[in-house]
Amino acid sequence: MGLSTSTNKQHKGLDGFHTDCGHCEHRNTSVICRAKHEFLEEINLQKVCNFYKKGQVIFNEGSHPFGVYCINDGKIKLSHLGDDGKEQIVRLLRGGDILGYRALLSGDRYSSSAVALEDTKVCFIPKELFVTALKNDAGMAFEMMKLLSDELHKAETKITHLAQKPVRERLAETLLFIKETYGFESDSQTLNVRLSREEIANLVGTATESTIRLLSEFKKDGLIDLDGKKIKILKPRDLLRVANIQD
Repeated sequence: MGLSTSTNKQHKGLDGFHTDCGHCEHRNTSVICRAKHEFLEEINLQKVCNFYKKGQVIFNEGSHPFGVYCINDGKIKLSHLGDDGKEQIVRLLRGGDILGYRALLSGDRYSSSAVALEDTKVCFIPKELFVTALKNDAGMAFEMMKLLSDELHKAETKITHLAQKPVRERLAETLLFIKETYGFESDSQTLNVRLSREEIANLVGTATESTIRLLSEFKKDGLIDLDGKKIKILKPRDLLRVANIQD
């Protein structure tokens, strides 16, 4: 079940690399690494691993899926273009996450584009192999069901918050969400990702101008510190109170 030449071109990043799924640092959390040994061995043989530079597209909205992608290292954003031509970030992804599976399983085209937020290593797994593993590996299929369920829950929560929560609360929650996704740098304060003000506004669901104003207010209140795209969370408990997060 090798990939065709055209498929390889579509998913080709920079110079390739190879890593053994059995020794992957995400083997205890990634859905792919939880496959049965027989399928994991086949995935190791057939996967195509590539580097993607910051800003490089992994796949485009509207294109057909030929497989799924697993992030070995790095950060990726999934974004959708609205009717007004503006970008809407759908998800933020990190090492161990997989992407492209929803379109593949539903038989649709990609509803969003995947772009590297920093230099990123990605492994591509052909459609036939991924589907065969799901059909014959109940454990892996169950993990995929949990992943889809979690994604649906997050989407429902975001819709509710967009309708009911003030922008100030949504921004505080977004900063905490970014921290939960990517963590801090070695200083235990600086968010370990660089997002533009527009991208943050996109996640919050508001205008860039409103985000810039509120970030300045958060800085004035001593909740955060700003240095270009670097954001330090100085008072996470106070930010949590501002976010007004309720389970």
